[in-house]
Amino acid sequence: MTIHVEGLVAIVLFYVLILFVGIWAAWKNKNSGVGEGGDRSERIMVGGRDIGLFVGGFTMTATWVGGGYINGTAEYVYLPDYGLAWAQAPFGYALSLVLGGLFFAKPMRSRGYVTMLDPFQQLYGKRMGGLLFIPALMGEIFWSAAILSALGATLSVIVDININMSVVISALIAIFYTLVGGLYSVAYTDVVQLFCIFLGLWISVPFALSNPAVTDIGVSAKEAIYQSPWLGKIKPEDNWLWADNFFLLVSYGFMRESIIELCNMLGGIPWQVYFQRVLSASSATYAQVLSFLAAFGCLVMAVPSVLIGAIGASTNWNQTTYGYVAPKDKEESDMILPIVLQHLCPPYISFFGLGAVSAAVMSSADSSILSASSMFARNIYQQAFRQMASDTEIVWVMRITIFVFGALATAMALLTGSVYGLWYLSSDLVYVIIFPQLLSVLFVKGTNTYGSVAAYIFGLLLRIGGGEPYLRLPPFIYYPGWVIEKKVHLISGDVEYFVQQRFPFKSVSMVASFLANVVFSYLTKYLFESGMLSHKYDFMDAVVSKHSAEIMDKATLVSNHDNIILSEMAPVRQALGATLAGTFTNAEALSDDGESSPESYHSKN
Repeated sequence: MTIHVEGLVAIVLFYVLILFVGIWAAWKNKNSGVGEGGDRSERIMVGGRDIGLFVGGFTMTATWVGGGYINGTAEYVYLPDYGLAWAQAPFGYALSLVLGGLFFAKPMRSRGYVTMLDPFQQLYGKRMGGLLFIPALMGEIFWSAAILSALGATLSVIVDININMSVVISALIAIFYTLVGGLYSVAYTDVVQLFCIFLGLWISVPFALSNPAVTDIGVSAKEAIYQSPWLGKIKPEDNWLWADNFFLLVSYGFMRESIIELCNMLGGIPWQVYFQRVLSASSATYAQVLSFLAAFGCLVMAVPSVLIGAIGASTNWNQTTYGYVAPKDKEESDMILPIVLQHLCPPYISFFGLGAVSAAVMSSADSSILSASSMFARNIYQQAFRQMASDTEIVWVMRITIFVFGALATAMALLTGSVYGLWYLSSDLVYVIIFPQLLSVLFVKGTNTYGSVAAYIFGLLLRIGGGEPYLRLPPFIYYPGWVIEKKVHLISGDVEYFVQQRFPFKSVSMVASFLANVVFSYLTKYLFESGMLSHKYDFMDAVVSKHSAEIMDKATLVSNHDNIILSEMAPVRQALGATLAGTFTNAEALSDDGESSPESYHSKN
């Protein structure tokens, strides 16, 4: 193995730059948000809520435009029989951010939450918040591990250095500046990283297009030259599968070991990395604008990846240093972007592209690690176990968990062969469990802990029941239209059979989870309040004891002195007479001047 000295120098300079910016950002903003009653732990989690449009727009865009986004988009454009028609990430991410800005950013920011799990814990209780933390944590950790593993593979392709060493060094740098500066360091380094992604990829595209081995991509878009046209097509029998993938956060890539991050309209919303940016904005309006800016940024940043995938599909690889066997035949389609950079561009140009890939990966890894540690420190450690914990104690818990979660993601990237499959599954669980609960807690009046538990169980069973071929998890629910697919490993010649669920069971699982929350919430509310079930069976204190708890919470929130004044306690009416239409008209959720606790919305009317 020959180590490219120029490539090592380039990557070292890039890492030094990122480390310097991260430390500078931490020093520059060390006192921001601490004055006027602000907590240092909150400053680390949400940056003192003073992130402006420029930095905020860059950091939100960079969070989505990660290694999976640029590599996965290029891969799907390159893959025969898939092509641009199946590269759902650009439009999916953009629509996800637009919907998030329209419906979720304003109520979350105006109520002053610190993490995505805050409304769940306030309405459904600490134990339910802990249950919802599990799929959220899995998604963040597995995603960090997947993209770190992808970075190691990319560096090994272009620079020919040891994969394990590159993963460890990259993770240590991201962990260090995240630990030192929190969201400020992550946000400011995202600005540099996004600039490197844009510059590195756009510098590489003209050189790759002008390579003699590359056919005109305008011709190969519609005509089969070296493989099927890269525009791709959607077969009639795959319409539902395509739609389900578009509504889901990830697409499986038909069990390939790929770096795929195909976001959609809904599955990209219920992630702490998104809401961490939303909650760091200086106002609810700014939070919405940041989402719209990031949607535009995602579309712009996808263009060079699409072109690189088209270049890979238009190349006669026999005329390149790669060899006569195309990447798709070596099962290396997932690495098409670094392969194009290495074999179709001059070495000094490919190193610019290498910096782009490294920047994309680090911009996603640091965000996920910070998100996971924020949820644990606030929603698990502080809210569930140590309500009286000091601000300094919370800060140290965050620092420890940043290191622990970062080390865990790094270890999984080095040791776990099925890390992508684990992330696929955990992301599915975020979609089918957390997203419908987020809808319920923000926009549906009257849901309670019993409905939340039922929704959790329904979503989990329906999703797991569909199986996970990548993890060789067989289904025990065979949805309509399932087929047996055969996969032939081109290198080993092994044949593998698996069940392909063509029915959109993931989206159906999400809808079923949402309906279960509403139905079981209103059923238990009716049973307890009508006397059909004794109050002593309300073991979750979700119906009978809820009203008195709300009153005490209000007294605590509004009272600024030791003696509680009865007039300060808002009356709570029973909601037995609520109409079905009123269930879905939570207009206060979209108000800027709303109260911070979701119970206040659910107790009105």
